[in-house]
Amino acid sequence: MPGTRIAALGHHQPDRVLTNDDLAAMVDTSDAWIRQRTGIATRRIADEESVADLATVAAGKALAASGLRPEEIGLITVATCSARDRCPSTAATVAGRLGIPDAVAYDLNNGCAGFCTALAGADHAVRAGAAKHALVIGAEKMSDVVDWTDRSTCVILGDGAGAAVVSASDTEDIGPVVWGSDPGKASAVRLSDAWQPRFAQDGQTVFRWATTTLAPLALRAVERAGLTTADLAAVVTHQANLRIIDSVVRQLGVPDDVVIARDVVESGNTSAASVPLALAKLAERGEVSPGDPVLLFTFGGGLSWAGQVVRCP
Repeated sequence: MPGTRIAALGHHQPDRVLTNDDLAAMVDTSDAWIRQRTGIATRRIADEESVADLATVAAGKALAASGLRPEEIGLITVATCSARDRCPSTAATVAGRLGIPDAVAYDLNNGCAGFCTALAGADHAVRAGAAKHALVIGAEKMSDVVDWTDRSTCVILGDGAGAAVVSASDTEDIGPVVWGSDPGKASAVRLSDAWQPRFAQDGQTVFRWATTTLAPLALRAVERAGLTTADLAAVVTHQANLRIIDSVVRQLGVPDDVVIARDVVESGNTSAASVPLALAKLAERGEVSPGDPVLLFTFGGGLSWAGQVVRCP
């Protein structure tokens, strides 16, 4: 089987910024309360843009950066839990808008763990020869499913999208995936009622699970790539909560010079979009360079996790 690589990245966020002070005018909260518990200062909110709109812009940027023609894409998948349309899939809509003529297109719902799950699926498909190039997108409009009267959840969520082009390669720049789930705690993160879904979670359950369970799993992804944490250039975990990110990173024992993605501060929790969004921003700002090994690790509803080490394009 050939190897795979991430050939290009792209990201997109809506223009409107919702600050903590804005939220304090809507519910009983404050900037200090939100920052202390989540680390979040702002988040982006899509007004007229849909999940497909967000995904299309991010994917279009990644496709343009890759230098590929639309007809060269053989697979397109969108990781999302907030898309309202069931059929056609968001991926099919994006394919049509980008002029991708005949790729297999499907959506994947694994909550906040969706992007790395979808990335692993595309990696496997390309290695098996089912496609030479794939578009993997994480896109969410969580503002559509948030309960704006619940101060414990409305302060954490935001909207956005990130995308990656996965291509066949002579090198193995996408490492083996470590993934799984703990279905006994599946109800800790919920998005129920198909006709009017509302996000809810048992925050303390998720926090305890994340801070006690995830670091060894993330370390396993590093080891399966044949590396140690000292070899990493950056760590990009799901941007759920700054305290969770810092706890996992501390347990991993990464050196001080490793870049840690903390996009949650300015973007909030964008569910399946958070890891590709944060990674694309690090690359765009030059905080990681082509060829740098980066640990990606997602977790969330399910309770599920997925992660792998990739080389930055």
